[in-house]
Amino acid sequence: MAPLDPKAIVYQPKPRPEWAREFIDIGNRIDARSVVPLDEASLLRAARKNTGLEDFGDDDWVEPFRILLDDLEHTAKLHLFGRVMTRSDLLIHLEGRLRVVDWLKRHPDVEREVIEAPVFIIGLPRSGTTIMQEILGADPNARTVRMWEAKFPVPPPAPGDTRPDPRIAQAQDVVGLQDRITPEWATMHKVGAELPVECIEWTYASFVSYAFSASFYVPNYTKYVAQNDHRSAFAWHKKILQLLQSTGRPGHWLLKGPTHLPVLPSLFEAYPDAKLTLMLRDPVKSAASVVDVSGVLYYMRSDDTTLGKGFGRSIDGKETYQTLQDMIDWMENGTIPKDRVFPIDYPAFFENPDAALEKLYADLQLPLPSGSKQAMLDYVANKPKDKFGKHDYEMGDPETIAATRAAFRPFQEYFGVASEV
Repeated sequence: MAPLDPKAIVYQPKPRPEWAREFIDIGNRIDARSVVPLDEASLLRAARKNTGLEDFGDDDWVEPFRILLDDLEHTAKLHLFGRVMTRSDLLIHLEGRLRVVDWLKRHPDVEREVIEAPVFIIGLPRSGTTIMQEILGADPNARTVRMWEAKFPVPPPAPGDTRPDPRIAQAQDVVGLQDRITPEWATMHKVGAELPVECIEWTYASFVSYAFSASFYVPNYTKYVAQNDHRSAFAWHKKILQLLQSTGRPGHWLLKGPTHLPVLPSLFEAYPDAKLTLMLRDPVKSAASVVDVSGVLYYMRSDDTTLGKGFGRSIDGKETYQTLQDMIDWMENGTIPKDRVFPIDYPAFFENPDAALEKLYADLQLPLPSGSKQAMLDYVANKPKDKFGKHDYEMGDPETIAATRAAFRPFQEYFGVASEV
């Protein structure tokens, strides 16, 4: 099938806050690269100075880190505020890596923790993975990773400690910058220090992460990550779970990762007993929303609105329908275990969440005490719609929709996904 037209839908930014326009204008009048450097030497020097630590662990992160830095300087077209945010984020990742490596050296028993049958919520971006993680995370037996834990996992939080952890406020200050420079972000994807997050939030420090491709125009880095087997990323992923689990075992881990779709074989290699909850929603609707979301993410850090994701493209640059076909092929040829992929139809779930939860937990072979089910049902009932504003986005003209529908038809027929558009 011919590739979809990447120009069929384009991102149209909303006006920036006045303070942001003035700040960025200042950056255009000075040598922003010298003022906010993103070179390897200064970043590593600052990370080591800030932590008092030296050892970054295995060097499998170094090559992708250097490719990323090169793209950030030469293709990402960062404005001044973008450089400030990016340097801050990179230092958080590097300092986090230093602290995790140091903690594991001083607590070797941590890496003997067994992560049993983790549940991963997967699906296309904008297919309901976030709300499903919030709903299933309301089960007291489920353990999610919260934003502040993902950014600052050392030391691991102690269950039952009622003292306020200063890392919560620290994380909230960092993630709050996104809403300040692009207020419409809150209508698309609410982020908070104590909210559960997807796996890319703590695989940053492996530097093999599609999270960077989602936030910056980094084509060489994206190509590198797309060709990488992601073993190092999942190894880091597991280290963080082991670290967090070392202070208390959960009933089950509940994780989320739309960006796991292209690398499901590596996920099962890292977690052979994993179970996948696959969110199903009209892929045409999801693809249109992704254009707007990725545009906002790029616009946080760059004034160039032409850098956003192409319509119908996966985060790895491949056509989205091909990513979905790869998943189907893996299920059919045994590359990944078909009997541990459990689909959830997004619209149907909300028609009868009680029955849907009963079925899902039976499929996952998880206990469902009445208190757990009621907690999840209460979350559904009390979840305010459009609390942070409504995300409106362009769906494209009838010709675009028809062409996209044809590309996604095999996926929709395989899983019985209804068209919403």
